[in-house]
Amino acid sequence: MTGKYTRRQLLVLILGAALVLAAVLAFFLRSGGTAEPVGKDYVAVVRIDGTIYGGAETGGLLAQQQGTASERIMRELRAARLDPHAKAVLLRINSPGGSAAAAQEIAEEVDKVKSGGKPVVVSMGDLCASAGYWIACRGDYLFASPASMTGSIGVYIDYNNIEELMNKLGVYNEKIKSGAHKDILSMWRPMTESERALLQQMVDDIYSQFIRVVSDGRRMDEEKVRALADGRVFTGRQALDAGLIDALGNYYDALNYAASRAGFADGDVPTKTAGAAHPLAGLLASEADGFGRRMADAAMDRIASESGSPVVR
Repeated sequence: MTGKYTRRQLLVLILGAALVLAAVLAFFLRSGGTAEPVGKDYVAVVRIDGTIYGGAETGGLLAQQQGTASERIMRELRAARLDPHAKAVLLRINSPGGSAAAAQEIAEEVDKVKSGGKPVVVSMGDLCASAGYWIACRGDYLFASPASMTGSIGVYIDYNNIEELMNKLGVYNEKIKSGAHKDILSMWRPMTESERALLQQMVDDIYSQFIRVVSDGRRMDEEKVRALADGRVFTGRQALDAGLIDALGNYYDALNYAASRAGFADGDVPTKTAGAAHPLAGLLASEADGFGRRMADAAMDRIASESGSPVVR
């Protein structure tokens, strides 16, 4: 016994208090993201930073997936579309690209915002390439700095073959598989000609989809897009000459243009960054989960050592 509590009860109390504190702090940190009062018209700012990947944001301090999750951006675009006080969307993109499927589902939400009568203006940062440009070209009006890097219209699948190295080391890999192509892209063996043809068809199909997206978004002939879509990267100034963007300008130029399209008067533009939160919020939420699991494990181990009973997890 320790005072009026057993060690087991103290462990449970500490665990509960830690989880409650983490939850309360996360709530207050997340609730601090809106810069404008409720009920005031604004331009919604949605930010895409880093590699674009599909799914939800996951990971903690030591195991965090870097980049932008498609589900978060879709959620933020949907919130802006449904909020009557959000009069326009400024999409700020600083990304080298990423998943074609993730870009595709984000682009669909951009189209829904536009179909709802709200302009979507794009501001490019250092990079807005590949999947980033896939999303950007769905906007109504595109800004880039003269030295921004954009374009890179193309698709690839990478593949490594380490068979010869493993043979020298005396390491061999065998698979029992249900079909000839089940281990396609295996690094343990050369790719067959039939597998190469299958993968090339996939790449060509996604590439054709990319071409159509750019052609529709930029109102350009497909053949003209194909002439530009060999994977090359353009500076902002080159992209303007090629018709891939609409104007040269920085974030505030894009913001002011979005405000003018939405009917705001000249001057300071009220903005709200969709889903904004204190920088510690996401970290705290994920770390609280991991901390809770570690505390629970430690508590169970301590209880087991005291009682001599087996613990099943």
